[in-house]
Amino acid sequence: MTRRVAVVGGGSSGLACIKSCLDEGLEPVCFESSDDIGGLWRFKENPEPDRASIYHSVIINTSKEMMCFSDFPIPAHFPNYMHNSLIMDYFRMYADRFQLTKHIHFNTKVLQVKQRSDFSRSGQWDVETENRDGKKEQHIFDAVMICIGHHCHPNMPLHDFPGIDTFKGKYFHSRDYKTPEEWRNKKVVVIGIGNSGGDIAVELSRVTKQLYLSTRRGAWVLNRVGDNGLPLDMNVNRMVTSLQKMLPFGLFCSLGESRLNKRFNHSLYNLKPKHRIFSQHPTVNDELPNRILSGTVQVKPNIRRFQGSSVEFEDGSVVEDIDLVVFATGYSFSFPFLASHVLSASGNKSTLYKYVFPPELDRPTLAIIGLVQPLGAIMPISEMQARWATRVFKGCNKLPSMAAMLKDVQCKRESMAARYVTSQRHTIQVDFINYMDEIAEQVGVRPTILRLLLTDPRLGLSVILGPPTPYQYRLRGPGKWAGARQAILTQWERVAQPMKTRPSDQPEPKRSFMLPLILSAAALGLAAYFSRSSLPAFLQEPSTLLDWMKVYLPAQ
Repeated sequence: MTRRVAVVGGGSSGLACIKSCLDEGLEPVCFESSDDIGGLWRFKENPEPDRASIYHSVIINTSKEMMCFSDFPIPAHFPNYMHNSLIMDYFRMYADRFQLTKHIHFNTKVLQVKQRSDFSRSGQWDVETENRDGKKEQHIFDAVMICIGHHCHPNMPLHDFPGIDTFKGKYFHSRDYKTPEEWRNKKVVVIGIGNSGGDIAVELSRVTKQLYLSTRRGAWVLNRVGDNGLPLDMNVNRMVTSLQKMLPFGLFCSLGESRLNKRFNHSLYNLKPKHRIFSQHPTVNDELPNRILSGTVQVKPNIRRFQGSSVEFEDGSVVEDIDLVVFATGYSFSFPFLASHVLSASGNKSTLYKYVFPPELDRPTLAIIGLVQPLGAIMPISEMQARWATRVFKGCNKLPSMAAMLKDVQCKRESMAARYVTSQRHTIQVDFINYMDEIAEQVGVRPTILRLLLTDPRLGLSVILGPPTPYQYRLRGPGKWAGARQAILTQWERVAQPMKTRPSDQPEPKRSFMLPLILSAAALGLAAYFSRSSLPAFLQEPSTLLDWMKVYLPAQ
């Protein structure tokens, strides 16, 4: 019998789960509480309960090549950083291409997910749902994938702001912000300098009389536009990640901070935090420095108290006649349809093996997908988690013992605590390449760097020295995609195409042989690095090198 899998949520993670189930011969049934796919990225004028809501102008801060699903590149003519409407267009293309929508039950809320009485033997779940007409149904599933994300409940820490009950203006969470026009010629305070806080502050500052941006810690501000005008996240590669591992944390932070301060001095702009650049989730905002420089945004410390229509900040300064306060203070997540003994969430923390599997279940038939905050795009990560989970459901991959899984959870918590500022925001942080490689290793699809260098040097160099685009995880193993190599080799063409909007008489730059020579030398160095533990044997006995190379060569 085909195993039936419940997928809770029809956003980007839910779509990836449906496809992964189909790829593995499982039968997915997706329950989506709203009337459409897209989740977080679907703009709605009126926010829906228990889900995030975006404002009209939102543009994603990860580039198209880095955020796409691994076997479905975003169209070349789409801009590198996409408006939310284009993201929805891409999701619809993906759903149409792989016929995912027919597996989704819209306007259907999941009320309860509980283990069946024989769970320790069957691993099955009872799922109770309710449609928009109030009709409740009971279902039995062999596995469950929860894809509700971590932008569930708006975090409004009003208790931290004395006098807020006396405030005469209006205040709301950033999820309720939609457009700036209502606040023309008004005085506004935005609390929080995360990505939403920075974006909303910039947009409002174009129409307000004055915009005050209140931040407790400050922030390191990154630019979407990287070196040579290329997308910032396309400048990251495996070489940089290797360098990060080899250098002391403080030194690597200093290098990053120095680069950011060359763009604008964070101390001069009153933004420099006490923490290091890689100790907090970064803020990406191209326009904030310009708005500060032009005076339309004033950076202020944390708020001490409200009194009537005035706001007093912790430095003693007072601003009168404030009309609006926007709390860009993040979200919390929970699993209200799950019993606490199955999986609990407190303080934005849950015990999950590699952020996917509850380690204390008798059967590994429950997976949480997309519950991470990556330094990079979430879509490829959710897809990779889904590929792993479905292989585990089928029995193709085994999880380690409970003790080993709990040890892994504890190690990750300790590592995160040592690196990041203590915050509800930093409980599910992952680095894109490291985490993708970690899960890909479980699936058996992690790129084999040395083999690529030996058998396909051009591709190998692209994988090492180019951006870690998701196509790299379709080169081998389960779910291998025949188009992965070509997608990698043409990724820069797709970056350039949307910007070629007028004819140019400038000749194409001539190709130099110097760069390939340098890259080849780098490839040899990397090959040596990846096999450094065996180098002495190679040097002492050439036949050892030949035997070692045979492992990476195609079978005859």
